[in-house]
Amino acid sequence: MGAQTSVTSPNLFLPHPNLSDEVNHNIAQSEIEGGVYLKDLPDESTLEIETQNRSYILVNRGEGQALLSGHPEFCPEPVLVRIEGSNWGGSMLKASFVGRGMHLEFRHPEYATPIVTSAIQEIRDYQADTDPACLNTDRSVS
Repeated sequence: MGAQTSVTSPNLFLPHPNLSDEVNHNIAQSEIEGGVYLKDLPDESTLEIETQNRSYILVNRGEGQALLSGHPEFCPEPVLVRIEGSNWGGSMLKASFVGRGMHLEFRHPEYATPIVTSAIQEIRDYQADTDPACLNTDRSVS
């Protein structure tokens, strides 16, 4: 007999039996598309978030807060907001997560209800001292 080989299986999403197929699909899809939990980023980490309609700059301030800019009405200049997370276009929220293919949901101090962006196309690490015209688009966050 030859030597035995040990193979480890990857840590894959297992569908939860108490959740609908649609919810399990959305969770698995968010793992495939990728994204980042803000709690995993150091304070002052800066992201460029490109949605279908806009490009936002997010500066992580920790504990769910961030400076956000990029929307001509809600945040033309950086404003301190609370990042709730990302959703799939409905009420189910992946808390403190910024995910591709999902909609960023945040609370603005001047508005009573959460603001939801169009679908996120890309998330990039952004150097605060870099001119936005010179962004390195090869440094995607996974």
